[in-house]
Amino acid sequence: MPVGVVLRRTPGVTRWASFAWTASGILIGAGDANWRELRREGDAVEFHAATLTLELHGAETEAYLHGLSTQVPSVYVIMRKSENAETPLEVLLVTASPYEAQDYTDSGEELVEKVPMPAGLIAWVRDFVEAFHQEEVFVKRKRDRKRIDQKEDGIGDGRIAQLGDVYRSPSSARKERLQ
Repeated sequence: MPVGVVLRRTPGVTRWASFAWTASGILIGAGDANWRELRREGDAVEFHAATLTLELHGAETEAYLHGLSTQVPSVYVIMRKSENAETPLEVLLVTASPYEAQDYTDSGEELVEKVPMPAGLIAWVRDFVEAFHQEEVFVKRKRDRKRIDQKEDGIGDGRIAQLGDVYRSPSSARKERLQ
């Protein structure tokens, strides 16, 4: 599903940051956009920064179910700082999986913003989960019934024929033979 990402620029609160950027919303079914200005309220400006495809995968249904069960179901916008002064952020991905979003926070290079899902998107993700989710049954692992206390396989080095010192190394055995 095509999803437009709305980024909001507000004046910075410190002298080191001229502006503060946040993902303020998403537009379901949006057309192509390249940093088109949507709204201006005083010093705050909202841009339709990019339109990406939100993809759902059958293997991720547990993550979507977890995301839908939160108090505010959300999508996650993953961004990276850009070298271009006109477009300071590059929007990389939009995902409904909180697990995938968490993976992007590990590197510290990407910015991950949580944006509330509109009702239509919640219904779309819920329908997908209902159609494809399969509960994984927990299977407890059983121990082998072999008796391991009767043999001492693997002790020492097999190249040493003497039974007296099974922990002796081959180099010390070779020295004894030469003497």
